[in-house]
Amino acid sequence: MQAAPLNEEQLKSIVQGPGDVEWRYEMRRECQEILPGLLLGPFVASKSLDTLRALGITHIVCIRDAKEAFSVRPRFPEHFQYMTLDVEDNEEQNLIRLFPAAKQFIEEALSQHGRVLVHCNGGISLSPAFVVMFVMQHHQLSWENALHMVQNRRYCISPNGGFLTQLKEYEAIYRASIAVASYPNTSRTVSRRKREDDEDDEDGTDRYDDRKRALVENTDTPLPAPIYDSDAMEIS
Repeated sequence: MQAAPLNEEQLKSIVQGPGDVEWRYEMRRECQEILPGLLLGPFVASKSLDTLRALGITHIVCIRDAKEAFSVRPRFPEHFQYMTLDVEDNEEQNLIRLFPAAKQFIEEALSQHGRVLVHCNGGISLSPAFVVMFVMQHHQLSWENALHMVQNRRYCISPNGGFLTQLKEYEAIYRASIAVASYPNTSRTVSRRKREDDEDDEDGTDRYDDRKRALVENTDTPLPAPIYDSDAMEIS
């Protein structure tokens, strides 16, 4: 699921977000809606069944460091559909490899008119990086605009330096995938035409070689002796 490209006015509006929100320190313990149906927050926001129900949550992406598994875990599996990702919050952790599965989970939930909460322990670095990647591709944004978009709705986010580098890399990856998807028929047609031309060239070469071989072989056949007519008139 991918939204249409934004014009300049739409881009400015969506990146800036609601201008009437006054950020308070205690809001970091709450979750915020980044896209319609996609919310981002800390683990504490996922611990209250009443809060989750009030928000209409149907799906939860629980992102945690493996060392946090004893505490940061699905609390209400009988009420919500969970995806749990064990991810280290350090600059060497590869997020791009893990993102496609999370993206598919979120897209399937939204396509079913569900509401998804994406959280890690603090909602500061890990889960925001995944959400930035999602909105980047969803709205076809640059990594900077996607980061600002999420930050203007949850002011306390701060992905680590390694994650920021991967956000830049992912922009190039998703743009390349869009470019390839935009010209599938053309590419296949060109490849098929080239393959057919190559085959024709090979067939033509084979036929030419056969004709050439026949001519060469014919030159080795002795010519019949000439027949002379003894009564023919001689011309001096």
